[in-house]
Amino acid sequence: MSDLLTLGEYQAIAADLDLPRTAFIDGKFRAGSGAKFATINPATGDDLVEISGCNSDDVDFAVGKAREAFDQGGWSKMHPSDRKDVLIRLCKLMTRNRRELAVMESLDSGKPILDCETIDVPETIHCIKWHAEAVDKIYDQTAPTGDDSISMIVREPIGVVGAVLPWNFPLMMLAWKIGPALAAGCSVIVKPAEQTSLTALRVAELAHEAGVPRGVLQVLPGDGPSVGEPLGMHMDVDMVSFTGSTETGKRFLRYAADSNLKKIVLECGGKNPAVVFHDAENLDHVAEHVVNAAFWNAGQNCSATSRLIVHATVKAPLLKRIEARLRDWKVGDPLDPGNRIGALIDAEHCNKVRSFLNKKDMGDGPFVSPVIYEVGADDSKAKDEIFGPVLSVIEVATNNEAIAVANQTEYGLAASVFTANTRRAIRAARDIRAGTVTVNCYGEGDISTPFGGYKQSGFGGRDNGVHAHDQFTELKTIWIDLTDPSEGDNVG
Repeated sequence: MSDLLTLGEYQAIAADLDLPRTAFIDGKFRAGSGAKFATINPATGDDLVEISGCNSDDVDFAVGKAREAFDQGGWSKMHPSDRKDVLIRLCKLMTRNRRELAVMESLDSGKPILDCETIDVPETIHCIKWHAEAVDKIYDQTAPTGDDSISMIVREPIGVVGAVLPWNFPLMMLAWKIGPALAAGCSVIVKPAEQTSLTALRVAELAHEAGVPRGVLQVLPGDGPSVGEPLGMHMDVDMVSFTGSTETGKRFLRYAADSNLKKIVLECGGKNPAVVFHDAENLDHVAEHVVNAAFWNAGQNCSATSRLIVHATVKAPLLKRIEARLRDWKVGDPLDPGNRIGALIDAEHCNKVRSFLNKKDMGDGPFVSPVIYEVGADDSKAKDEIFGPVLSVIEVATNNEAIAVANQTEYGLAASVFTANTRRAIRAARDIRAGTVTVNCYGEGDISTPFGGYKQSGFGGRDNGVHAHDQFTELKTIWIDLTDPSEGDNVG
């Protein structure tokens, strides 16, 4: 954090930005055929730039260029080591422009510059580099056949991929998708959230500068009906990877069923529990992790801890420590590096979050301070995905009750368990139905571990790790008969 700038310095960078205004298609910026729309700074309500939106005509054109690039093989058939080299050049360009990307991300999304500088941009670069480095180290397989045959099981890039992004982590979710997809050799068409298009467009420009061929990485800004649905319904798109709400994710399953049965990978919502047993050690440590888990990015995080399920004997001292730590979580101007919580993404989302709040907790404009409510397990605050800085505290009397309440949700993305007993920790981690369970900490694993959910939190695959490469490839069996057909004629 020592290299963070001052508010004035970040404001100067913001004033000097050359923001993208059009789609990036076939290797260059070009105006879309759809309606123009304003990209708004959530913290101020001011227009940042007017973007030329896309529609189904642009989707058709981009898919055609993506298919052409894929079939020509300049990227899809390139040696994996050469693809790696291009993607590493992209990482170097992003590193060189990291401060511009961080400020652009903060302005566009309302995220604190502290997070953009120290988490989002570094993790984005690390993700793309990790997948680039992995692609020439993933081996295919042979099957255990007899002496008269050999069977090769090979991965091939799936083809044209639609990547539909959320607004809460625009850069990081872009990397989670284009990292393994480009490394595998696919052509990718990115549909950023209409609220946060800027950094995806800038990264596409840098990718082309790094040597990613025309048509291999394209970005089409626009809303769901204009771009998302045409991508989902397109007969020549082989796969869609989607991160966002469960409701919208289900639509992509319908699009696939009504079109060409394209592969669909969904990473959707969560109502994630932190379970604190009676024997949890160091409640200051627990409080630190719970606060970060609940209020990082203003709770606008699919893996945020929105339910604290705590044993009655430790509830009061833990809540006292949580409330003390919240004093350090200042709310305000996202470009001020002293603020930990920025603005909610837009007025519609503000209204949704405020519908769960008591009047005294409403806040002003796009800023909502963290709030903690003690509720029952059946309260709407404990069941609905609020996607805001709201922590629901549920008291339990036994360990079994804690696990039952943790699983009392339609989601299953992430969970945390705090206990001093190793056996209890492992048993709880096994019993909680979630894709990631952390013990005595909050987290999502790291780039090497698969991330995704159970139940209505996910479908079809996992982000991160080598598992992410699998979802952007097709498996092919090549069976070779080694018998000599002439041997049957050699009689006597």
